[in-house]
Amino acid sequence: MISAVTESAFTERREQDWTRLDELTRVVTARGIGALGPEQLVDLAPLYRNACADLARARAARYSAPLIEQLQALTAAAHAVVYGPYAHRGQAGLRSSRARRALEAFPRAVRARWRPIALASVLFFVPLVLGAVATLRHPEFALRLVPGGTLQELAEAYAKGFSEGRGIGASTGMAGFYVNNNVGIALRCFALGIFGGVGSAFFLVDNGLSIGAILGYVASQGAGDNILTFVVGHSSLELGAIVLSGGAGMSLGWSVVAPGERTRLASLQAAAREVVVIMFGAAAMLLMAAGIEAYWSSSPLPAAVKRGLGACLLVAVALYMTLVGRGARDPGTSHEATDGRWT
Repeated sequence: MISAVTESAFTERREQDWTRLDELTRVVTARGIGALGPEQLVDLAPLYRNACADLARARAARYSAPLIEQLQALTAAAHAVVYGPYAHRGQAGLRSSRARRALEAFPRAVRARWRPIALASVLFFVPLVLGAVATLRHPEFALRLVPGGTLQELAEAYAKGFSEGRGIGASTGMAGFYVNNNVGIALRCFALGIFGGVGSAFFLVDNGLSIGAILGYVASQGAGDNILTFVVGHSSLELGAIVLSGGAGMSLGWSVVAPGERTRLASLQAAAREVVVIMFGAAAMLLMAAGIEAYWSSSPLPAAVKRGLGACLLVAVALYMTLVGRGARDPGTSHEATDGRWT
């Protein structure tokens, strides 16, 4: 009699959780883990663990066979959901969701900081164009910005063209060089922005002038088509990442200069939440650019193909930055950093 009363009380106290676990298990089995909402996903694992503990208690207390069989069936079905293929699908879906949020967070952060990034574009591309035009008219102008030996080597290299391509070993070595060189430029453009944004502005202008001078000098030596064919495939990623890094640096520096109602530290922390996202995205762009520059840009493929795909990549980057992530909220990206000020 005592055992029956004890089993009845035990069942009455725990039956609601068993029913809840059974319902969740049936939903996942029929429709997949994606059918569960956030609260249901949070509840699933604790309910399963508690049911396993209940089964152990029932066996230890020598409760009736029907109750033990019920708990065995319940825990077996829940185990298949928590640790079986449904769980793997759920984990894959979670990874996919995280990747999607990361891909959306980057362009949202760029758009949130559009003012300093627009200024960075002007500070980089205007000197680039001016440097190229000045060097085309007066090739000696490039010597004021770039060592003469470097200019001569570049002119000779691009004069040969790419009909022979590069070996895989040489391409791999150049990929490492491009990553090191380009990341170094981007980091300087970003890190020195902490000094009120002045350091970022200086390096943007300096690199824009130097790159323009190199382009103009090589073109003045008769290899303009070859260098255009080389750079068009990766320039949207490489130069875009440098501009984003400079804009992120200026944004960070300005948050210290003009903190508004916040303390300077609080303003810096608020700005950093979006700036860090931009820098991770810029780093990914530089890695992709290095791969394209090493293996694609120097390949013997026809110039028309390289230019066509380079133009397509430019359009794709522009569309990604302007359209992806609109209308979605990312909890990792704070718009409080704007606070009505230049961001």
